[in-house]
Amino acid sequence: MGSSPALIEFSSPSATAARLADLMQCAIERAIAAQGLASIALSGGATPSLLYRALAARGIDWPNVAATLVDERFVPPSASGSNEAFLRSTFLQGAAGRSRFVGLWSEAGSLEGAAAEADARVRSLVRPFDAVVLGMGLDGHTASWFPQADGLNAALAADAPLVVPVRAKKSEVTGDHTERLTLSLRAVADARLVILLLAGAEKRAAFEKFSGAGPVEEAPVRAILAVRPDLWACWAP
Repeated sequence: MGSSPALIEFSSPSATAARLADLMQCAIERAIAAQGLASIALSGGATPSLLYRALAARGIDWPNVAATLVDERFVPPSASGSNEAFLRSTFLQGAAGRSRFVGLWSEAGSLEGAAAEADARVRSLVRPFDAVVLGMGLDGHTASWFPQADGLNAALAADAPLVVPVRAKKSEVTGDHTERLTLSLRAVADARLVILLLAGAEKRAAFEKFSGAGPVEEAPVRAILAVRPDLWACWAP
């Protein structure tokens, strides 16, 4: 296992959002210049909302950008907790709404069926992703790689599909939404830019704890920290 990334500190969430929007814009525009298309994967949660709004305001060739989710609760976009709904309200606005959005949820009758359908859609995107935005829970999860979850080992396997089903253990972090669709480690590990976005004192303490040695099953964020020591681990108060 390589060394873990150092925490990059910003003075405020708005300063973080501005700098990371710069980075993501550069990554997207570089990809469009090189291959005509770019692809990004974005997480839900309250922390990245400022970043998504800042990025959406940039003068990017949005019709040549495809965006998908890092993970999704197994609920329709109309339901509470939908990451797709969050993304539509924060990022897919104005000109950025002209980008190609590839969601993970579908009306498949089972979590496994929905994962298979989402995997096929994500495979249609240009990869590796040009930018991936991750968050981290106080329980050490990122994406929907939850500690001790059913499906965690499959999500972290080298030969995993791009999208896998996960059933998390119910906790204060998961709430009732224990059934999840998530990109696998394989899907995000080779992204050209990986961002881990953190805010607040509790998240900083958690990052310092989980960036140390320990079982991946207990803090799955360690999986991406191990394979991408160059990721941007960004924190603001």
